[in-house]
Amino acid sequence: MPLTDTKIRLIKPKEKVFRVFDEKGLYLEISPKGGKWWRLKYRFNGLEKRISLGVYPSVTLKQARDRRDDARRLLGSGINPSEHRKNVKADSQSENANSFEVVAREWFTKKETSWAESHSKRVIRLLERDMFPWLGRSAISLVTSLEILSTLRRIEGRGVVETAHRALWITGQVFRYAVATGRADRNPAADLRGALPATVQKHFPAVTDTSRLAEILLALDGYKGSFVTRCALKIAPLVFVRPGELRSALWSDINLKDGLWSYTVSKSNAPHIVPLARQTIVVLEELQPLTGSGLYVFPGAHNRSRPMSENTVNGALRRLDIQSTEMCGHGFRATARTILEEVLDYPYDLIEHQLAHRVRDPLGRAYNRTTHLPKRVAMMQGWADYLDSIKVERESARTTV
Repeated sequence: MPLTDTKIRLIKPKEKVFRVFDEKGLYLEISPKGGKWWRLKYRFNGLEKRISLGVYPSVTLKQARDRRDDARRLLGSGINPSEHRKNVKADSQSENANSFEVVAREWFTKKETSWAESHSKRVIRLLERDMFPWLGRSAISLVTSLEILSTLRRIEGRGVVETAHRALWITGQVFRYAVATGRADRNPAADLRGALPATVQKHFPAVTDTSRLAEILLALDGYKGSFVTRCALKIAPLVFVRPGELRSALWSDINLKDGLWSYTVSKSNAPHIVPLARQTIVVLEELQPLTGSGLYVFPGAHNRSRPMSENTVNGALRRLDIQSTEMCGHGFRATARTILEEVLDYPYDLIEHQLAHRVRDPLGRAYNRTTHLPKRVAMMQGWADYLDSIKVERESARTTV
């Protein structure tokens, strides 16, 4: 007679394991301690086999019969249910081992050593906040372009289109790595080109009016806050490097005797040299007794083993009443770029070299760390002298008034 829930509940354990049959090979195996396991007995290739279907009451009688029927359908197709279960489990383990999150973290680990710390933090934060919750557990080989787009739409819906574009780029890089390592056949992110709204190009605020620039430079010279911050403010317009490169400057990369600062560009991972004008060297020589025994030229205020905060320079500008809509730390690059060419008449490619932008010569070769170095040394000294001259001119105008 087929089993019922009432019959099952009334079954009492015995001294030895025994079985109570339902139908079509399904039965309950009862242990001396009262445990009740669903089993299915079947024949495959002439041999008797058994497979576990779960534990009662977690698996109800109806569920056990449904699982039995699924197994019998496999048998009807010539498939051994036990082997099928092993294969499904193996596939599941393989998918977990090659999930989008696992592959993405592996890709990130390979890449982060060549990135600036700030960039690494932005990438992993974006993955953890915006991608992993939606795609992380999916086998990377099964993720579709539609699923990626749906995830990107959530980011876009917050009104941060640039972040959505960045997420698409990162996702594409993860899939390229997955293809290269045999975890995916193709990159579905490539299908989404043009799927997101175009971003509006935003430029960092920068002062190009020389009179106003002189006022700002005089304000920087008079900064009353931390001496380390004051030195960073004075050097920023002289070297016009990226803010992250300035605050992360290492004493070991600076040669005060030769007046050269050699480091690796954060965006391109390429070596670069910044000639140091006499004015820059003076500031560094004043700062060296204070921070020269440490790693960073501009260490953090509370932790000297780390560089100063990325908000330090901009925060100091705000305290000097220089508004964020007028000038920021990155803006010194645009200021120098504009005035060096339009006012001081330096060649475009020389300025681009100094900005560590990728510039190619007539033969198509990218610049190297020593390209036009003597000319750049002269340009950087000319730039520092020009900044001094407009400050003197501005001070004279104030005195006259």
